[in-house]
Amino acid sequence: MPTVSNFPTVSDTESVTGPALSEPVSVQSTVRDADSSPLVRIRSLLPGLARAEQRVAKVVLEDPAHVARRSITEVALAANTSETTVTRFCKAVGVGGYPQLRIALAADTARTEARSSRNLGGEIGPEDDLAAVIGKVSFADARAVEETAEQLDVATLERVIEVVANAGRVDVYGVGASAYVAADLQQKLHRIGRVCFAWSDTHIMLTSAAVLSPGDVAIGVSHTGATTDTVEALRVAREHGAITIAVTNFPRSPITEVADYVLTTAARETTFRSGATASRIAQLTVIDCLFIGVAQRHMDASVNALDATRDAVGSHRLGVRPDGRRRPRETGK
Repeated sequence: MPTVSNFPTVSDTESVTGPALSEPVSVQSTVRDADSSPLVRIRSLLPGLARAEQRVAKVVLEDPAHVARRSITEVALAANTSETTVTRFCKAVGVGGYPQLRIALAADTARTEARSSRNLGGEIGPEDDLAAVIGKVSFADARAVEETAEQLDVATLERVIEVVANAGRVDVYGVGASAYVAADLQQKLHRIGRVCFAWSDTHIMLTSAAVLSPGDVAIGVSHTGATTDTVEALRVAREHGAITIAVTNFPRSPITEVADYVLTTAARETTFRSGATASRIAQLTVIDCLFIGVAQRHMDASVNALDATRDAVGSHRLGVRPDGRRRPRETGK
């Protein structure tokens, strides 16, 4: 596993994953290899690759369509490395060998071109007008949701839903932008009657983790998976017997070492950092899937709780419809 120093230092949003297993969760089990884009896997594994392999990864990510048409020798020269390193890189990202990588890249390029005829995937530059900014931001957000859904491991999510649904207490940890994602999960679970707390202060996170016990669940949300506050809180929770879950963009990041279950997102870095943009959207996609799954496990109780909470705040809404017309007066529940 890579050390914290090998990963981005931004402490933005983190991720959530599932309950404790009797044996460690393998990185490969968190990704639906058959459905996910090879570029998604390469981006998520990039920080943990050897330096020479990282150079190969950057060549691939910069122009995957071009790499799909190039020989292994040409790619090795472009990355200033050897053909052996290119082959080792292919195995590290789970595609077997260079011929398989070319096929996967060609297929992925075709899917991407079919989705959009416009090139909206580039960085936002100072010359971009507001219309271009809107197009690139919305494209990045939409792709983050699509790619997260494509690679999200359904079996792992089902186990996470089961342990959260049966937990005596759920504590969610996140700092920076990830704190807002943690708060969103807390609010959702609280509305259906689940005992859930969200913490973003380091000292409170650690004291919360120290009083958890078997049967409780701790969820750490961290885009980079390297935010020390969240990693340490999840470690303490695990030491006290709680089931630990991590939601992160990088399946080999430090947070996965202290998580029983790992749910991965698929957000690309952008000019203005993904912590405040696409990564948050990707994390919320995972959170929404988790919440709906938990609500389904207790469908009647969840519906009743949602009705009760809606009624409780009903008097604090103006008596008009979204179209401006006045709502009919309710004579009873």
